[in-house]
This record gives sequence, C-alpha cells and structure tokens, in this order.
Amino acid sequence: MPENPPDTSGFDLMFGIVLAVVIAGFAVTVALLAVNARRVRRAGHNPVTLNADLAVRVLESDLLAPGRSKEHRLRELDDLHARGVITAEEHRTARAEVLSAP
Repeated sequence: MPENPPDTSGFDLMFGIVLAVVIAGFAVTVALLAVNARRVRRAGHNPVTLNADLAVRVLESDLLAPGRSKEHRLRELDDLHARGVITAEEHRTARAEVLSAP
C-alpha cells in the first residue's frame, strides 16, 4: 500500500506569510533610505558620509573644546578692540561679562 505524504499545507502557508512580511519590511526599508538620501542631498550633503561629516563638525566645535581661561578670553577681547572689530563700549561690556562669570 502506498503511504500518504505528510500534510505540509500549514507549513507552506506560514512560510509564505513570513516571506511576505520579510519582503515587505525590506521594501519599506529601501524606500525610507531613498527618501532620507534624497532629503540629505537636497540639503547639500553627501548621504554616504553624513555621519562622519557631522561627527567631525561636533568634535571640532566649541561644544567639546575645553573652556578657555578668563585671561585668554580677555586677551581676545583686547585684540578685537585693538583691531577695531568692537567698539570701546562693546569691549567694556564684554570684559565686565567675562570678569563676572564664574
């Protein structure tokens, strides 16, 4: 007598559902990447190097730079005033702010 093959219809259905979900997830991911890349390009940046570019900007910014001493800041103000970049009143006000800061 011939044997009946095992019923795999439940497995086939589950495999089809999982495969469809994976493919849909992949398609959504690709679409979101394309939209984000387009937006980054429109803003004038390279989407491939954006993370590195941002990291370099942050590392080189004043946000992460060690605080300058009061003496250094006062010398900068004196230099700006000597070159005529700021007025005597601006110089006086800025010096007072630096000196009163903790």
